[in-house]
Amino acid sequence: MISITYSQSIDVDSWTQDLDTYKSNLEKYHIDLYHKINKADFEKELQQIKSNLNNKTDLEVIIDLMRLTRKIGDGHTAFSLRGFETHNFPIEIYNVNGQWRVIKTTKEHKNLLGKILIQIDNESIDKVSQEVSKVAQYIENKQSEIIRTGQYLMKSEVLFGLKLTKNQRKADFIFLDDTGEKTNVSLEAIAKTDYHKKTEFESFTINVPEIQKPSDSKLDYLWFSPIKNTSAIYIKFESYPSFQDMEAFGGSLLYYINKNQIKQVVIDLRNNGGGDFFIGTFLAYYLNLANSIDWKSGVYVLTDKVTFSAATSNASQFRQMLNAKIIGEPTGSNPTGYQDMGEFTLQNSGRIVTYSKRLFRFQEQVTQGVQPDVQIPYDWKSYSNGIDNMMQWIINDILKK
Repeated sequence: MISITYSQSIDVDSWTQDLDTYKSNLEKYHIDLYHKINKADFEKELQQIKSNLNNKTDLEVIIDLMRLTRKIGDGHTAFSLRGFETHNFPIEIYNVNGQWRVIKTTKEHKNLLGKILIQIDNESIDKVSQEVSKVAQYIENKQSEIIRTGQYLMKSEVLFGLKLTKNQRKADFIFLDDTGEKTNVSLEAIAKTDYHKKTEFESFTINVPEIQKPSDSKLDYLWFSPIKNTSAIYIKFESYPSFQDMEAFGGSLLYYINKNQIKQVVIDLRNNGGGDFFIGTFLAYYLNLANSIDWKSGVYVLTDKVTFSAATSNASQFRQMLNAKIIGEPTGSNPTGYQDMGEFTLQNSGRIVTYSKRLFRFQEQVTQGVQPDVQIPYDWKSYSNGIDNMMQWIINDILKK
């Protein structure tokens, strides 16, 4: 794992070479690099970065390139932090009704769970989030901007590189609870490898009593279960398996539907960041073979702001192929837009740059995300009490039939 250096002395010649490669490879491989940013503006900003290399740290150059890449304007083109040892502050936040709520934290700071973040190192969260949103990557619309901004807000390198924090690994945070009481705490960022492998977390537990994950499910992110007291089935589709695994899953799903004469199907694409959308069409293929399903009004697809890339494409396809009703929030990527990600690595810095290889059109009308037929945002009161308000709406709708 390569670390990002904070030293004032950088290899100008190496960065200059990387910047030339960055531009030439993007122009060579991206399907339509200048679909949003003007070429002259792109070249001018890149030249400014080159001209200031003598006055920059490695981290500042990376931040500059993140800002420029963000302006290319599609969710699959990014100046990635992948492959480098970054550090995360020990909380995860989610924007609910314009407030950044703590939804996950380490056991040491479990008292912060549910609180509203209002300030970092004497800067208001509004200013911090505004600056971070300009460099956060993998953004395609306002939904993914909210999600990615929240993720990058907790990366200490990003905050320090933007000069929003005074120290590389530490910052002072101020939180507010629902009574108006403030909590001041100094937090130290955790190395990414330790953050994901060694850290114990506290978070809200969401429970839908009518749905139980089968104990024999092979995959945590892809499984199905009957919805109690209904003739419906719930499909958890949070990530993409291999073609072989989806084929096996589809076969067992079809067998269960036919055996139990299932009438309604709920496909949950929330929190699905994408993969290979052709694999998702396998699922539609098997479902289409089931004659017991109410194909007029019995298919539901759940989406949220995290639903991205292939998951967005499949949501749009399921609406067309399965006559599905979309429930929840608009998706984080667009059904008509630049997708199918490729990547290259800059030789000297080791930076990974991703780009869009294809232009997909999964619906005639251009919209910012797949727009739900029934729009239901996450409700904080429900969420903080462990209630899935979107799923409850669907269950209530099924019970009316």
